[in-house]
Amino acid sequence: MGVGGTARKHIENGDEVYALVLGEGQTSRWDNREGADKEAVEDLHKNSKNAADIIQFKEIYFESYPDNRFDSVALLDIVKTVESYINRICPTIVYTHHSGDLNIDHRVTNEAVLTATRPIGEYSVREIYGFETVSSTEWNFGNKENSFYPQKYVDITKTFTIKCSAMSQYETELCGFPHPRSLKMLESLAIVRGAAVGVEKAEAFEVIRLVE
Repeated sequence: MGVGGTARKHIENGDEVYALVLGEGQTSRWDNREGADKEAVEDLHKNSKNAADIIQFKEIYFESYPDNRFDSVALLDIVKTVESYINRICPTIVYTHHSGDLNIDHRVTNEAVLTATRPIGEYSVREIYGFETVSSTEWNFGNKENSFYPQKYVDITKTFTIKCSAMSQYETELCGFPHPRSLKMLESLAIVRGAAVGVEKAEAFEVIRLVE
């Protein structure tokens, strides 16, 4: 939802792009994690893989941290998981969630990414950007410090259709408008972000770290 058009644009420019999904994404919908429908988790992973194939990620990786319960896990454990992928892939650019999202998993992920990519020794990550996630970024009302203030815009006019095709694979996540997780909302946001910088459609990002 937040970076699909930009990811595809990287790929079309010859870059290798990877995705890391830290949470299993489903068990918060049940009263307890142990009683969760394991097939629902598997279905969501299949949706994710189908979406990744459309975007043409080099690889998509899955971890199984508890959905909407990242704050119940030691931050160090999540940091070490992210570090393991940083060391394996050696990315130069990392996109992560906005630090002020309503979703606790997004906030913890942001903190884990910043810790795992701290600039010590010969580090590979030169650029870190925060993306917005509809139904999370805009729902954290009441505190201007949580607001999303983009400084980087990527023209996704030519890759937006592919982004929507990938989003359409998320059968359990995709909703009808006016729910934010709808194709109409994704298009509306892309148009607003694009109009801000004079292009048809765009994705917007906060610049977290940029080393030149």
